[in-house]
Amino acid sequence: MSPAPSTPKTSSPSKMKTTIARRGLMLVLSSPSGAGKSTIAGNLLRGDHSLEISVSVTTRAKRPSEIADTHYHFITVPQFERMRDADDLLEWAEVHGNFYGTPREPVEKAMAEGRDMLFDIDWQGALQLQEKMKADVVSIFVLPPTMTELQSRLHRRAEDSEDVIRTRLANSRSEIERWREYDYVIVNDDLDEAFHNVSCIVNAERVRRDRRHGLFEFVSNLLTEEPTL
Repeated sequence: MSPAPSTPKTSSPSKMKTTIARRGLMLVLSSPSGAGKSTIAGNLLRGDHSLEISVSVTTRAKRPSEIADTHYHFITVPQFERMRDADDLLEWAEVHGNFYGTPREPVEKAMAEGRDMLFDIDWQGALQLQEKMKADVVSIFVLPPTMTELQSRLHRRAEDSEDVIRTRLANSRSEIERWREYDYVIVNDDLDEAFHNVSCIVNAERVRRDRRHGLFEFVSNLLTEEPTL
């Protein structure tokens, strides 16, 4: 018995991804030291190539695990003051006796080109960004599950002296009290879950109507298109 003729397979037309122009967003992550925002930020950057870190300037000393111009631009106090006085910083703050700030030019360029910027900054910097560019900012505050766990994480990090750890713990309560000023609040009692929640927030914010100025042209073209059968 002859085998039944096989039915020829028809290839489905290739689908082109629809790209709609949009303005970039500013993702702000804040937390008291040791709550996990930097770990979440690092995981986001490794897994999301549409997101890039805003590298802050700081006057504090470099930690052993940090790379200059990758984690921070390490500068002197006079250099910082010149940038601040020339309005070259989008935000700046003094934290634990050191100055931190966000250079203006690279951020404004990225936003205009539709690239998303990640800010690993404290509540003072977040508040300034929200005041200046509220429509562009998506702010997330990361809380520790307990103060005991926060203390343990600071010790496990083993990058700060006991005096610095005590200062960070003392300041953490006033930092945590700022949680109401953020769009979203994540409790980091499970790193994988916290990271997943932050990723979901980013994906949702990217498709907000008011961020996608290209929708006007896309919908106009959609409505004038004549389907071909």
